[in-house]
Amino acid sequence: MTDAAPLPVAAPDESLARKERVLREIVAPLDAVIVAFSGGADSAYLACVTHEHLGARAICITADSPSYPQHHRDLAIRVAGQLGLQHEFIRTHEMDRAEYRANPANRCYFCKQELYGELSRIARERGIAVILDGNNADDRGDYRPGRQAAREFGVRSPLDEAGLTKTDIRRLSRAAGLPTWDEPASACLSSRIPYLSEVTDDKLRMIEGAEIVLHDLGFRGCRVRHHGDTARLEIDPADMPRALEDPVRQTILRELRTIGFRYVTLDLQGYRTGSLNEVLRLRPI
Repeated sequence: MTDAAPLPVAAPDESLARKERVLREIVAPLDAVIVAFSGGADSAYLACVTHEHLGARAICITADSPSYPQHHRDLAIRVAGQLGLQHEFIRTHEMDRAEYRANPANRCYFCKQELYGELSRIARERGIAVILDGNNADDRGDYRPGRQAAREFGVRSPLDEAGLTKTDIRRLSRAAGLPTWDEPASACLSSRIPYLSEVTDDKLRMIEGAEIVLHDLGFRGCRVRHHGDTARLEIDPADMPRALEDPVRQTILRELRTIGFRYVTLDLQGYRTGSLNEVLRLRPI
């Protein structure tokens, strides 16, 4: 007796196409929506799909605040212009909230509560029933207290609902010709400050200035973590030799000291998102 033939396994492209169909089936029946549009890979792809189906009934809104990097402002404007999106900026005021500035482990909750509160107000004024965000299926396993705020305001995450991962979104974005397809992940600037260390405008400007220095030197995936007078650099391990060679090393030291850091250190673990969450696994905050 011979073994039964193995069941056919769907190719990755078939699986991806199925997920994309599910996404479009979620979006197409919607009347009018607000898309929380940061300009990153996830929200850019979601904005692209909603615009294809809903046109001007998909309003993409970018929240501007001291914790939002200028690089992402520029990227949001670029993508919106390329796709012809209905795009607006609003000012959010999370820095006015003592809970946010205190920087507890659930700081993101207060930020998203501010954002979704503003978007909900705009939705009510314009008779829009649905707010969408760019969370994807990979975000389910990450520590994201902002998701609680999303649930409280009834925000939907179509990318997550369709089972699309970050890799899926990058592949679909590349096929769609979006400039964000290989854009490194970028959380708000406050995420570079250790929990319980106060978030201030000065710290945010130091962090942004230091990361601009690294970007201008050609480092893409990178973070500058703010530890008082010390800047802890996270860069791709493959880029570490170049970071330690002169004149690059001297440039980093000179520019970051000019910004206000006294010491500049290189984290040998390299770049990874959410490194400041590592403390949460060691002790409660």
